[in-house]
Parts: sequence; structure tokens; C-alpha cells
Amino acid sequence: MSDYDLYYWPVPFRGEFIRAILAFAGKTCTEHDSDEIAAVMGEAPESQPVPFMGPPLLIDRSNGFAIAQMPAIALYLGETLDLLPGTPQGRALTMKIVNDANDVIDELTLDGGREMWTDAKWQEFVPRLQRWMGIWEALGRANGLEEAGATMLGSAEAGMADVVTAVLWSTMTKRLPAIGALLENTAPSIAGLTRRTMQRPELARLAKTSAERYGDAYCGGEIEKSLRKVAT
Repeated sequence: MSDYDLYYWPVPFRGEFIRAILAFAGKTCTEHDSDEIAAVMGEAPESQPVPFMGPPLLIDRSNGFAIAQMPAIALYLGETLDLLPGTPQGRALTMKIVNDANDVIDELTLDGGREMWTDAKWQEFVPRLQRWMGIWEALGRANGLEEAGATMLGSAEAGMADVVTAVLWSTMTKRLPAIGALLENTAPSIAGLTRRTMQRPELARLAKTSAERYGDAYCGGEIEKSLRKVAT
């Protein structure tokens, strides 16, 4: 039996962070299909496993605890699976990275597709995306990331900060090649960390499985169509 139930749409996007954290920790999950997701979303808040608006939703089968919102799920898994650094500073920086990643994908999809991309909007956004990359690069370099084999926060071994960073940029750049070139030029240390981290066997398996399940899909819907027109 799986360790968790995960409710997320059949695309990588926000759910891929949760899948990767679980894979990194050696945990398994049962994923529920779109009909099941729609059914639980349609329940009255007081009848849901935890009151929530949309996926991801995670249920821990060991104790029945349910939690939604990607950063909150990451925090719960980090605390319960011992994936967070041992210092308050390290834990705070890890959660900053998780929340920053959530912000980046929101911005990349224009707040979940409230608008569609045009060439003009994309050209205006590119400097902001480069600044996000620069934020990651600066934080990593402040902790020695430019050294061979270094981790995001300078720990001896890879942790959640590395996994979330790698999943953010690898998932995005594999599906939107123009962003890959931008990352290499703007944040070379982060590009290197992303490659190293995604070469870990458990994350490489996840990437292969996701490619088989979802193909080239990224976030889905009309927003992905408009994004591909400007960022490929």
C-alpha cells in the first residue's frame, strides 16, 4: 500500500514538486485521476479531507492527516520525513525557496491563466524571469554553490532546497527550451545544480515516469498553448 494519496492533475507543474520530494525520501503515493479530483473539489468545505480550493492535496495514510497548498505540503513532508536543515536559518531558507518556486510558476502562467501570453507581454516579463534566476544564483553562491558538487544551502548532502530548485528549473526548461538557454546564461551555478540533482537515481526515475505519463505537457490548458508560442 502506498504511503500517501496525492490529488493533482495529470501534468507536472505544481504537483511535480510533491512527487519529487516523496521520491527523494523513498516514499510512495497513489495518484488520483481528474474525476476523483473534481469530486473532492466539489464537496462542501466541511466534508473535504481538509478545506481547500484546488490541488495539490496530500493525505498521509499513516495518520489520515490531509493538507493542501504546495508550500504547506512541502513543509509537512520536510518536518515529518526529516528533510529540512537542522538550523532555524536553514529551515527558513528552504521554505523561502519553496515559496519562491511557487511564485515563479504562478508568474510564468500569469496567475494560473487569468490572461494569455503575447509576444509583447513575454518580452516585458523576460527581465523579471532573469531576476528570479539571479535570486537563486545569488543565494546559492552565498553558500558556496560555485564549488564542484556543492548544494544549494552549503549542506554536506542534497536536501529539499536542492530538490525543489532542480525540479522547478528542469521541468520548466525541458519543456520550454528558450528558458533553458536563459538559465544557462543567467544562473550557470543553478543550471549545474539542476543537472546534478536530477541525475540522482530516484529523481531520474521520476523524470522518466513523468515523461511517459505526461509527454511534453507542462501546466496544461490554454495558458500552456500561449506560453509555448512565446517561450519555445
